[in-house]
Amino acid sequence: MNDFTLFTAETASAQSKPLLDDSLKLFGMIPNLHAVMADSPAVLEGYQALHRLFQETSFNKDELTVIWLAINVENECHYCVPAHTGIAYSMGVKEDVIEALRNEQPLADPKLEALRGYTLKLLRQHGQVEASDTEDFLDAGYEQRHILEIILGISQKVLSNYVNHVAATPVDKPFQKFAWEKK
Repeated sequence: MNDFTLFTAETASAQSKPLLDDSLKLFGMIPNLHAVMADSPAVLEGYQALHRLFQETSFNKDELTVIWLAINVENECHYCVPAHTGIAYSMGVKEDVIEALRNEQPLADPKLEALRGYTLKLLRQHGQVEASDTEDFLDAGYEQRHILEIILGISQKVLSNYVNHVAATPVDKPFQKFAWEKK
């Protein structure tokens, strides 16, 4: 375990303090991920921007959750799986969707399953997907812009997942009940 500092609004640098204040306003707490990232204001600001921009895409709450959790599970993120589980529940995503994603099981909704599958292909193949995979994704009811938006989501999650791996970020208390380990 690495010994990364969990910064607070009081201990963070002058550049990170307003960013942590933004986190507190948005989440009602400073998530430990943000507390770790505060050591580098550029990283925290970048992550916050990616998170905000991804939420502004054309995806609905179920689709955002599919992308977030599919990536988090694939990257085995001990922090982001519980956090995004709690976020999904707070957004009103159905339990069967959340549990299928956490357990790497197919989703009952064919369109959401197509999104999960394509997201994982993009992630696993580093964006080098077959034309037939893209055609299948588009045939499921998505558009080219959705491919670009998935890549934005991957960017956000790679940043957080990797930080959590190297920092061994402790899971925030509200999300500890959603603890997760890869099966």
